[in-house]
Amino acid sequence: MKKGTLYGIGVGPGDPELVTIKAAYLLQNIKIIFAPFSSKNTYSLAFDIISPYIKRDAQVIKLSFPMTKDKKVLEDAWNENAEIIVSYLNRGEDSAFVTLGDPMTYSTFGYIKKVIEEEYPDIVIKVIPGITSYHAAAARAGKILAESEESFVVISGAMGAEKLRKAIHCADHIVVLKVYKNFSEIKDALKEMNLIDKAVLVSRCGLEGEEVVKDIRSKDITPSYLSLLIIDNKGGLKDE
Repeated sequence: MKKGTLYGIGVGPGDPELVTIKAAYLLQNIKIIFAPFSSKNTYSLAFDIISPYIKRDAQVIKLSFPMTKDKKVLEDAWNENAEIIVSYLNRGEDSAFVTLGDPMTYSTFGYIKKVIEEEYPDIVIKVIPGITSYHAAAARAGKILAESEESFVVISGAMGAEKLRKAIHCADHIVVLKVYKNFSEIKDALKEMNLIDKAVLVSRCGLEGEEVVKDIRSKDITPSYLSLLIIDNKGGLKDE
């Protein structure tokens, strides 16, 4: 029996109208859809985004992924979920794994993709790119990410301000994702580098409760999970 194809589909940052035409077409024609969610709850934002596009008789399978830094726990979850996905593909069922933003950028899909490619090399995987959170946020905030000979970098703030302190020396603009847990530390680092006035915080872009804060020193802020910073470093601390 011919095996099904796995489509990794990026569904954008939150606004269902930012789902690409190609993604919408596939979602309207695929009956097996895998939606990731945190093991702490059963809510999947990716599924909410695609709900206007899927077939009424589509089978939605929610896959649990733990929010932890324990590598063994994470690897076990990736392997277990990959096996679930492959069990459907082995029946000849084309299937979609939906993920926020883009499948190849800070995405759970990337881990699943690597496991399946290593353990089941005969499975065909196709990736459908999606609009990233930082592109949507830049548009919402009216911030140009790069022009002419400028550069920009995208980093994670999940471990604090360490990567920001390094990136500030090599780029004209910096996007910091995953700032919610370490926002206070990152904010302090921006103050030290005299960049606090050049940072814009965007939270829940394209969703209810969306907020664009252009003066992050103006008030106490507790960013939501879906928050990022865009920092203008033109003329700043870059090494020559």
